[in-house]
Amino acid sequence: MSISSAISNAVSGLTATSRGTEIVSSNIANALTPGYARRELDLSPRLLERGGGVSIDGVSRMITTGLLADHRLAAANVGASQATAAFHATMEKVFGIGTEASALGQVLTDFESALTSAASRPDSEIRLSTVLETASALAQKISGISTAIQAERSKAEQTIQKDVTRLNAALEQVAKLNTQIVTTSAQGKDASSLIDARQAVIDGISDIMPIKEVPRENGRIALFTSGGAILLDGTEPARIEFGAVAGITADMSVASGALSVLTFNGKPLTNTQQAMLDGGTLSASFAIRDQLAPAYQQQIDAFAYDLYARFSDPVIDPSLNAGGPGLFTDAQGAFDPADETGLAGRIAVNALVDPDAGGQLWRIRAGINAADAGDAGESALLARLGSAISASRIPVSANLSDAPGSLQTLAADLSSKAATNRLRSQAIALQDSSQQVGLKTALLAEGVDTDKEMESLLALERAYAANAKVFQTANDMLDAILRLT
Repeated sequence: MSISSAISNAVSGLTATSRGTEIVSSNIANALTPGYARRELDLSPRLLERGGGVSIDGVSRMITTGLLADHRLAAANVGASQATAAFHATMEKVFGIGTEASALGQVLTDFESALTSAASRPDSEIRLSTVLETASALAQKISGISTAIQAERSKAEQTIQKDVTRLNAALEQVAKLNTQIVTTSAQGKDASSLIDARQAVIDGISDIMPIKEVPRENGRIALFTSGGAILLDGTEPARIEFGAVAGITADMSVASGALSVLTFNGKPLTNTQQAMLDGGTLSASFAIRDQLAPAYQQQIDAFAYDLYARFSDPVIDPSLNAGGPGLFTDAQGAFDPADETGLAGRIAVNALVDPDAGGQLWRIRAGINAADAGDAGESALLARLGSAISASRIPVSANLSDAPGSLQTLAADLSSKAATNRLRSQAIALQDSSQQVGLKTALLAEGVDTDKEMESLLALERAYAANAKVFQTANDMLDAILRLT
């Protein structure tokens, strides 16, 4: 080997070790940076015709694409299951469980106890007043459940709007990064930092919907949903839009035209097309708004209907007019069975028994439409009102079980269903979260190990010293030759 070849080899080695040191330092510095993939320097032997030594072929990002794809799908599952579990947990809290003072069943029990107490002393205005208070509390509880359900629908509506905004912004950013990566690579520069940034952007929206990344030429990527919808394949990303409403009421739905669906590149999506976006918080929010919450609303409306029907029965209160309201009303009017949707939010105690609304307490004892107060010691109506709660009968609404049961049974069923849904959804969320944690751990295992990086740094230091020694030796030889001349 000639002296010039030795010098060339040493220079190439010094260059490679210097670049390797930069990469190792970058790895260590970014060990905790989200989206950062560990780098390795790609080296190859240089041909003897070119003087020998080592060539730098580029820098590789060390990441398993399949593992990254699985982690993104898991993030979407976690986003969906956690949103659903949180909704059911809220519903369980709203309905209440067991003997909690605020539970639907307990509020109903308080009302029933007040009727029993008043039946034993029908002449007591204090006890009649307690009946009014507990009946009002029951109506307010039912109305409060309806309000909470619609609040959850409105919350889901706003979440959809936020997710769509975040998704569009991220797709625009990925498109720009695609262009920058192509330009940087064409200039022969390392685009790893841009690829890291692109990965972080995609990871940041993977909870919204399951996203699949497909490589394209020159470092670009295309993005699809697991259902096949094209989010980005080229320079222009898909444009997703959604028109959120300020507030939602029980009668509002997509079918009625009061609520919006997603538009994809300006075209409204059908149910089949929107299924391509399933998975993640976006689809979970739509499910809460259009399916899960309305199902709870149907049940509480049906419960309100059964309560109304039991207390508007002329067999219970002979003073009532056929088809007219009893102790409970539909916004102080008679209930129309064709207008069951939203009844829970409208149910109220009859103003005829409320002194604050110009009514008389004695009507609870004598009858809603009684001509006068009658015998103060008459307790028959109060006893029948109490028995109306405990009577086992088939619910009047088709939205409840067709098995006979008391009002207490119906209340317990509603609370039980909410608790069961919460437990089931939380179990799914826990399972999805465990899977995501496992995939995250596997990804981290591929990440930067500072101990190994320090070992690599020491090896590079020894390689640098060896190449420097060769260079110094060659320099000493040249000095010796010059001295001979």
